[in-house]
Amino acid sequence: MTDVRAGVDQVDRELVTLLVERFAYMNAAARIKPTREAVRDEARKSQVVANAVAAAEAAGLPAQPIAELWDRLVEASIAYELATFDARG
Repeated sequence: MTDVRAGVDQVDRELVTLLVERFAYMNAAARIKPTREAVRDEARKSQVVANAVAAAEAAGLPAQPIAELWDRLVEASIAYELATFDARG
């Protein structure tokens, strides 16, 4: 069990590293988008969630929890991007 927990902890560290990279893209998007209204793009959100679900299903993971997780991730990313957009003045 110790090895399993160590493996999970390592994967979690790697996920955080990937989230840092993902949120850096949100910073870039906040700089590029011309208006605050452009930050929320429901069509793109749907595409991102669908892509994650398709990849999960192809890997044998359950679709519903992945869809819920990605929906929350995208919403958190949008909130972060909005805050970044607002901070730029």
